[in-house]
Amino acid sequence: MEVKIEESWKKVLQKEFDEKYFESLIEFVKSEYQKSTVYPPAKFIFNAFNLTPFAKVKVVILGQDPYHGPNQANGLAFSVNDNIPTPPSLVNIYKEIESDLGVKTKNKNGNLENWARQGVLMLNATLTVKAAQAGSHQNKGWEKFTDAVVKILSEQQENLVFILWGSYAQKKGSVIDESKHLVIRSVHPSPLSAYGGFFGSKPFSQTNSYLIFTGSEPIEW
Repeated sequence: MEVKIEESWKKVLQKEFDEKYFESLIEFVKSEYQKSTVYPPAKFIFNAFNLTPFAKVKVVILGQDPYHGPNQANGLAFSVNDNIPTPPSLVNIYKEIESDLGVKTKNKNGNLENWARQGVLMLNATLTVKAAQAGSHQNKGWEKFTDAVVKILSEQQENLVFILWGSYAQKKGSVIDESKHLVIRSVHPSPLSAYGGFFGSKPFSQTNSYLIFTGSEPIEW
């Protein structure tokens, strides 16, 4: 099946694209875009992959669903478009960056493309969602696809950092080989849980220390 996605990802994921479940998923997604408002815009569905080629991945941050409000979702987990208010979870992520690293984020707003270009794959479990209906595209096949992405990264790469915030991400990350990757776990940065162990968890300094130790450039958070 022909999927418009960055070349190196196309190569490693072609087996998934040829699977029956993926063909059914794409049919479903196409019909949803035709009859409803769906986020992100279709050209951004694979934005996380297009901005971070397979060999460039250093860090993987797992999210759940794209944002379902107008103009928010841009295909990167936790990220929003320019000129959109920074969502509460990301506000907390920025606070933790400042307390962890002693510097403010370099990002001017809630758009995390700058991280993606440095090798941070911000992968949602589900890559599309119906406007104003959280979770509306769950259990249609996206999770199977993104599980495969996590597994392929774990198997074919070495010395990656996987950041798993919250029980959903931690469950999804259960396939990661921890003998050759660093896995950082904490509660979710959402305002509902951030004070229960996200603040003070220091994921950003841990990530950069590991990247330096294994011979990679650290991320400018």
